[in-house]
Amino acid sequence: MTRAPDRDQLLVLTPHPSGAIPADVLRDMLGEDVFDEDKRAAFLRRVFLEGDPYTDLIYAVPGARSLQAPWSRFVVDLNRDRDDVVDNGVVKMMDFDRHPLYPEGFALTSEAREARLRRFWDTFDAGVSAELAGARLMIVGHSMASHGPVLGPDTGTPRPALTLMLGTDAEPTFPRDRWDALQAACEEAFAPVLTGDLTRVAVGDPWTTDTLSRSHHARTGIPAFGIEINVALYYGEWGVVREGALKELNAAFGRFADAALGLV
Repeated sequence: MTRAPDRDQLLVLTPHPSGAIPADVLRDMLGEDVFDEDKRAAFLRRVFLEGDPYTDLIYAVPGARSLQAPWSRFVVDLNRDRDDVVDNGVVKMMDFDRHPLYPEGFALTSEAREARLRRFWDTFDAGVSAELAGARLMIVGHSMASHGPVLGPDTGTPRPALTLMLGTDAEPTFPRDRWDALQAACEEAFAPVLTGDLTRVAVGDPWTTDTLSRSHHARTGIPAFGIEINVALYYGEWGVVREGALKELNAAFGRFADAALGLV
């Protein structure tokens, strides 16, 4: 296999692939049920599937720099600003279908919240900054539900096959004059896996901006963008991966990453 000569100047982030939760946080979430194997396993499966499952595999590009989060987004959401205290902010009390993550009456103190942010958010943020030194491009890899969830900007609406989050016209995180070329490159790279109702490659639908891209582009000036893959491209049914799909998507993303590098 021939590696693109400048992949070492690409940083790929996957902030949400994990379903792991550290034991102290898991005990806050489950209480004494943390010691019940079936309940614990069911809860961990739930948070894994409500993250961005398998994105660590889909976005693994040989030769590129890579940083993936080791913990679930429901511990701390690394694609949120550190001071984002809204309902779907950096520390979530509910999942995307509005089901509570903690027992009734649980309250996270401001001291415990800050300690969690120092432990997880700050560590990842420092890692991104270190990996970006000498890079030319950062891509943040996500997956999205096939339809908008209860907690979302597009509840119940069918979503495109792929979405590129490039910022806004006023504040692009990837050069504005290359958006069309990037979208075309994405369509070409993923063409072999786009079928049926899942053929549209969108820009800014349903989200315009990836928070990690916005934040680190503002700090460094390095072009950055997020990409969302519709989970229906790899699930035969909810939670069941179609045979060969992850490998196909990974190959498509590799082609796209090389093309994106050629545009910066």
